[in-house]
This record gives sequence, C-alpha cells and structure tokens, in this order.
Amino acid sequence: MAKTELTKQLEKAIIKETSKWFGCLEVTIGWYGKQRVDFMTMDSKEIFRCYELKISKSDFNSNHGHNFVGHYNYYVMPKELYERVKEEIPKHIGAYILESNSLRLIKKPKKQELIKDIEILKNSMIRSLYRDVCKFYNQSEECILDYYKRRINRLEKELRNANRLYLETSNELFKYKRHGKDFIED
Repeated sequence: MAKTELTKQLEKAIIKETSKWFGCLEVTIGWYGKQRVDFMTMDSKEIFRCYELKISKSDFNSNHGHNFVGHYNYYVMPKELYERVKEEIPKHIGAYILESNSLRLIKKPKKQELIKDIEILKNSMIRSLYRDVCKFYNQSEECILDYYKRRINRLEKELRNANRLYLETSNELFKYKRHGKDFIED
C-alpha cells in the first residue's frame, strides 16, 4: 500500500526529532513478522522508543499498528487527530503532534518494562536497517542511471539549441557578405 503524503510528513518529522539516536522505519519484531513498529529508536544506553504513526481516526481505531514494545512508546499524529482521540490514548503512551512540519511532545510516556528481550529488539532493528540499505542500494543504481539519462537528454537539447543558434547566426552573417567579401566596410 502506498504511503500518503501525511504519513511521509510524519516519518520525516520523527526522523528529524530523533536524529541523535539510532533509528529505523518499519521495524519487524522477531523472526516471523507478526509485529511491525512504524519507527523505533535505540539510544546509547539501550533505551528503546517505539512510535506508531496515525493519520486518521479509523487508522487509530484499527487493530493494526499498536505495537508498543519499547521502554517508551508514542503515537505520532496530526494535532486535529490528537484532539479527537486524546481520551483514548492509554496513560503510559506518549504523543507527538505535527505542527508545521515539526513535532511537539504533547503527552509524555511512562517507562515500561520490555515485553521482548533486548537482543530481539536489537536484532530486529539491525535486520530492518539491512533491508533498508538493500532497498537503497538497488534504488540508487536505478537513480544514478535515471540521473545520467536526464543529464544526457538535457545536454542533447542544449546542443540542438546551440546548433540552431549557430545556423541562425551564420545565415545572418551570410546576408552581410558577398562572395567572401564584407558588405559593410570599416
């Protein structure tokens, strides 16, 4: 399923907000992929934070994406949605709201005991990071080819324009010459 523009905005904002920690989008927990966290971070003290991105009330109320397996867990959502669902957010879950392309922590979470072993969380994050690197590597080759194709097309267009300008200038110059002799003399 394609991501909405709002989802992409939320992802960019949470990445920016948590840039001092190790982080990864769409972390599949464990080996069998039954749980997927929208975004997970780990700091240098091995404190895990999990973020679930919600863009609508139906998304919030769905059975998908309430995978809170970190020490600290958060919802990330537009301000309007937060106003509609704030009473439904459990007391131990925090909330960030999107305000003009940046996030604001509006509700602090309470620290939880991990329900998964810390090694499982680390391995899940590493595996998901590896998946992203592979996606980037495969896409980057295509992106580089596309870049050079666009550059070649642009240069060919510039060459055609330069040739056209050269011909027009040559024709203008020819009007002012007769049999190799300048028509206008100094």
